[in-house]
Amino acid sequence: MNIASRKRLPGTQVDYFDARSAVDAIQPGAWDRLPYTSRVLAENLVRRCDPTILTDSLKQLIERKRERDFPWFPARVVCHDILGQTALVDLAGLRDAIAQQGGDPALVNPVVPTQLVVDHSLAVECGGFDPDAFTKNRAIEDRRNEDRFDFINWTKKAFRNVDVIPPGNGILHQINLERMSPVIQVQDGVAYPDTLVGTDSHTPMVDALGVIAVGVGGLEAESVMLGRASWMRLPDIVGVELSGRPQPGITATDIVLALTEFLRKEKVVSTYLEFYGEGAANLTLGDRATISNMAPEFGATAAMFYIDEQTIKYLKLTGREDALVALVETYAKEAGLWADTLKHAEYERVLRFDLSTVVRNIAGPSNPHKRVPTSELAARGIAGHVENEPGLMPDGAVIIAAITSCTNTNNPRNMIAAGLLARNANRRGLLRKPWVKSSLAPGSKAVALYLEEANLMPELEKLGFGVVAFACTTCNGMSGALDPAIQKEIIDRDLYATAVLSGNRNFDGRIHPYAKQAFLASPPLVVAYAIAGTIRFDIEKDVLGTDADGKPVTLKDIWPSDEEIDAVVASSVKPDHFRKVYVPMFARTESAAEAVDPLYDWRPMSTYIRRPPYWEGALAGERSLRGMRPLALLGDNITTDHLSPSNAIMADSAAGEYLAKMGLPEEDFNSYATHRGDHLTAQRATFANPTLKNEMVRDGDGKVRAGSLARVEPEGEVKRMWEAIETYMARKQPLIVIAGADYGQGSSRDWAAKGVRLAGVEAIVAEGFERIHRTNLVGMGVLPLEFEPGTNRLTLNLDGTETYDVIGERKPRAMLTLVIHRQTGETQEVPVLCRLDTAEEVSIYEAGGVLQRFAQDFLEQTAKAA
Repeated sequence: MNIASRKRLPGTQVDYFDARSAVDAIQPGAWDRLPYTSRVLAENLVRRCDPTILTDSLKQLIERKRERDFPWFPARVVCHDILGQTALVDLAGLRDAIAQQGGDPALVNPVVPTQLVVDHSLAVECGGFDPDAFTKNRAIEDRRNEDRFDFINWTKKAFRNVDVIPPGNGILHQINLERMSPVIQVQDGVAYPDTLVGTDSHTPMVDALGVIAVGVGGLEAESVMLGRASWMRLPDIVGVELSGRPQPGITATDIVLALTEFLRKEKVVSTYLEFYGEGAANLTLGDRATISNMAPEFGATAAMFYIDEQTIKYLKLTGREDALVALVETYAKEAGLWADTLKHAEYERVLRFDLSTVVRNIAGPSNPHKRVPTSELAARGIAGHVENEPGLMPDGAVIIAAITSCTNTNNPRNMIAAGLLARNANRRGLLRKPWVKSSLAPGSKAVALYLEEANLMPELEKLGFGVVAFACTTCNGMSGALDPAIQKEIIDRDLYATAVLSGNRNFDGRIHPYAKQAFLASPPLVVAYAIAGTIRFDIEKDVLGTDADGKPVTLKDIWPSDEEIDAVVASSVKPDHFRKVYVPMFARTESAAEAVDPLYDWRPMSTYIRRPPYWEGALAGERSLRGMRPLALLGDNITTDHLSPSNAIMADSAAGEYLAKMGLPEEDFNSYATHRGDHLTAQRATFANPTLKNEMVRDGDGKVRAGSLARVEPEGEVKRMWEAIETYMARKQPLIVIAGADYGQGSSRDWAAKGVRLAGVEAIVAEGFERIHRTNLVGMGVLPLEFEPGTNRLTLNLDGTETYDVIGERKPRAMLTLVIHRQTGETQEVPVLCRLDTAEEVSIYEAGGVLQRFAQDFLEQTAKAA
C-alpha cells in the first residue's frame, strides 16, 4: 500500500488516496485530461498495486498505452443465484479436491466480499391476472428448487464473506443500484470508489451511479472471489456526448433502444463508454440506469456516468443515510470524480447523440439493436403464416406481454407511466386480449410500494399486470407454461406467435418455445400491446377498442402526459419506501453463525447440485490440440443461448429425457438455468437450442438444418447433439468448434464454456469473440483462436470432414498455426491469433482452468507454510 499519497478527506474522519498527485508527479497536468474510468483505475492502482509496478502501471493510463497488463482489484463480487450458485458449487468441489490432497478445506473461502441474490429461479407459471400469482409462483419456486436452496443456505454458513439475499426480494441489479452500492466505500479508515464484478452481463446497470461494474463469467468471478487481481490492459474509453432533451411522450426505453442501434453501428464492442454533456446532466438516475443496463446490447463492457447532482438526488430518494450521501459528494469533489472536475477530460474517440431525435421505439424481432419506430412497424410488415379467422387468435398474436425486472422497473418514470396508461385504459373500458399472458415482475419491492401509494397497482391488476414475482422472469426465458388451449391452437394452426417485454434480450427461442420472436418495448407500450393482442397492429394509429359511448380509442387517447408522470413520481415515490424494504433486508444478526461441515454433503440423486467433475474425465487428460474433429461449424452471432440455453426444458430434449429417467415429473423439469449446479443435466444443454444452425448438418438440397444436431465423423452420421457428444466422449476424441463473428454474445453464462469443455472441445476458432465468453473459455482451459481478417470457414471451404492441429508457442496474443488435414489428404496451414490476452490468462489456460490453477497455488502455499 502506497501510504505516501494518503490524505485526510476534508470535513471527515476518514482518509483517501490522492491519485491526482500520483499521476501529476509522473506527468504534470495529466490528471485533468484523464477520463472518469482512468481516474477510478488510477486510484485503485495507487491504493492496491505493488509499488514496484505502480509507476509503469500509471503510465499506461496517462499515455493511453495498451502494451502491458496492470492489476485491478474490485471491491466486491455480486452474483445472481444461477451463476453465483455454480461458482459456489465449484468452490465446494474445490474444497473436496483440496481435502483429498491433504489440505484444509475450511481455508478455501472467498477473500473478496461476495453478495448473492436469489433472483433467477422463479418461472411465471401463474400470470398477473391471478390475484394469488405471487404466492403461487413462490411456492412452486421453493418446491422445484429445494436442492438448490439447501445448498445456497449451506454456503452462507460454510463460507466466509458470502451474503445471501433469499428469493422473493428483487433482482441483483436493482438491489445493487438501490442499496448494495454505497458509491464510495469505507474500510479501515480509508474511503475509496466502489467497484465490482458481477456474474451477469447486465451488472453495468450500476455504472449509472459512477461505479465501475463489469459483467464477467462465473469463472472469472471465482478468480476474483479467491483474491486474485483481475489483470487488464487499458480499455478503449469512448466518450458519448449527449445533447438535447427527449421529446414529449418519449421514455428512457425509447432512448436506450435508439442508443443500442446507434452504438452497435459505431462498433463499441468491449469499450468503456462515458456518457456526458448537457443531455446526460438532464437525465434522471433512473433514466441513466436504463441506459447503463443495456451496455452488453451495445457490446460495451461498461456504460459510465459521472457523479453529479442527479447521483446525490437519487441516493436521497432511495433512502441512503445522510452521512453516506455527504461522503459521496465530498469524496467525488475532492478526489476528482465529480462531473465539474471532468470538463477537460480527453477521449480518443467521441460519439455524439442528440436525445431530441428519439422517437417512440420498439426493438425486434430477434435482436435488441434492431430498432423500429413504432410508427413504422406495421408498415414494414411481417409475413403472415395463416389466414385470420373470427373467434380465433390472429396470426402475429402477442401471447406474452411482460413488464420485466431488469431494464425498466428501476425507473420510477417508466413504471408510473405504465400505471397511468393502465388507469386511462380502464377508464375507457379497454381490456387485455384473452390469449395474452401478462405479468409484472418488479426488480424491487419498493416498486410495488410506490405504485400502491399512487393508487396505480389496482389499475395494472385490472388489466392483468398484477405482481407475479420480484425476480428475473420472462426476460431470462422463465415465462412459464401457456394455457394448454392456447398452446394447442398455436401448434395446430402453426401460428406466428410473439412476445412483447420491457427487457433487454429478445433472441429467437429465448423467451418462450412457442413465441417464435419477441420485441422489446417500454412498460407502457407492453400494456398497450396486451390490449392490441397482436404485433400486426399500428400501435400509433389503429383503434385499440371503443369506450362506453362507442367512441374509438387509440394510443394517444390513453398515453399520459410527461407533466402528469412527473407529478405522480414527485408525490408517490418516497425514501421511506426504500428504507422499509432494505433496512430489514440488510440487517445483520448479532447471533453467532451456525457451525456446519466445511465439506458439503452432496445428494446423490439430485439433478440440481452435484459435485463438479473438474479433476476427472475430459478435464483431467492432456489437451494435445492434435487430431481434433469439429463438433460444429457455425455462422455469425452465435449467442450463449445457442451454446447453453436457459429456458424451459422440453420433454423430448436430451435433458428432458434424462430428468424423466431420474424420476422428475415433466411439470417440474424447470429451466436449463436452474440445473446448472448438476453437470449431468447441464452437459445435455450443450448446443441444445432448437434454432441452432450447425453447417455440418444439411438437407438433401444443401440447406442447413436448424436444430440441436451434429454429424459424427468419420462415419458422416447425423445425430442429436448430445448423442454425438456422447459418441465422441466414449472415443476420447478431441474436438474443435469453428465459428463466425461475435461468437458467444449475450448472457455471461459460464456453462456455455463448461459444456463444450466437458464434451472434449479443446479449441474454438472464430472470426471474433464477445469479451465475457472468451474469458470463460480461458477459465475452462479452452483455447480461443481468432482468424485473421478476410479468412473464415467459408473462404477455407471447410465442411466438417477435416481434422485439425494447433501448433506454436502459446504466449499472449501470439500468432499460432491452425493445421487443417483434409479428407483428400491435403494439408493447409492457417495463421490464427491466440486470444490468451494476458500472461495471467496463459497461466490459467496452461493449468487447465481457474480452479486447477487455484488448487495448485493453494497447495504450494500451504506446503510452504507447513
